Amino acid sequence: MKLLFASDSFKGTLTSEQTVELLAKAAKDVFGEIEYSGVPVADGGEGTTDAVVAAEHGEWIETEVCGPLMEKVKARYGKLDDRRAVIEMAVASGLPMVPMDKRNPLCTTSYGTGELIRHALDQGFTDISIAIGGSATNDGGMGCARALGVRFLDADGHELEGRGEDLEKVSVIDVSTLDHRVALAKITVMCDVTNPLCGENGATYTFGAQKGATPEMQARLEAGMVNYRDVIRRQFDIDPDSIRGAGAAGGLGAALMVFLGGEMKSGIDTVLDLIGFDSRLEGVDLKAARTGKAALVR
Repeated sequence: MKLLFASDSFKGTLTSEQTVELLAKAAKDVFGEIEYSGVPVADGGEGTTDAVVAAEHGEWIETEVCGPLMEKVKARYGKLDDRRAVIEMAVASGLPMVPMDKRNPLCTTSYGTGELIRHALDQGFTDISIAIGGSATNDGGMGCARALGVRFLDADGHELEGRGEDLEKVSVIDVSTLDHRVALAKITVMCDVTNPLCGENGATYTFGAQKGATPEMQARLEAGMVNYRDVIRRQFDIDPDSIRGAGAAGGLGAALMVFLGGEMKSGIDTVLDLIGFDSRLEGVDLKAARTGKAALVR
């Protein structure tokens, strides 16, 4: 009997590899001698790049970017081949990077995530998948877009940095200076969050508190996000609140789709595509897969 085990890690307890070994041991107890293989998977959250690079025997590319508070940090992303790269927002703009006493989404930015995308474009990648779980930000993705050339201007024409506190100041969005290579690349956004940009189920009120926002901060951030949404509506004739997942990662989902033309896809589906999961099933008698939210046995 030939078996395939595909497992996400159990954060803080078991790695994907350890889970595969435990499943194999249990299968041997039931079926006797077996032939098996294992592959790490993930659902688009933290650890996604690790799983994909391990499964595809990819390479790591390291660079220096700005962290959530614009501090310099080392970050890396995965190279699968000469065309495909996998980026994880959490390594550049992730919540664990911000000390508890400094968690304030008015002050954080997704700029470093944009720098990772820009670096991947510099390396010639044209198919870039981005996992956007675990963010420390609520900037509407302005920081990320700014790192790629988009300019956010206030009423006086001054350029904004792209932090959460800047949402309320946005008056004009200038995309004329957006990196031209973005239009030549396929951008896939890995996310299973369906929240809109604004409202009680939007980015601020659903995720703001876990990033350090007090009720007062949330009220200010939400008012800013509404302003940002309205500018996008006015200039681009796009309503982010009608886009499923626009509120993901503090609104980064909106920026990646509106400014970069990204396509939002299920995290686990994207991972399975990246690792060629269907081809791994050939000749397999039993398939057992486990992600953070689901399990499957066939």
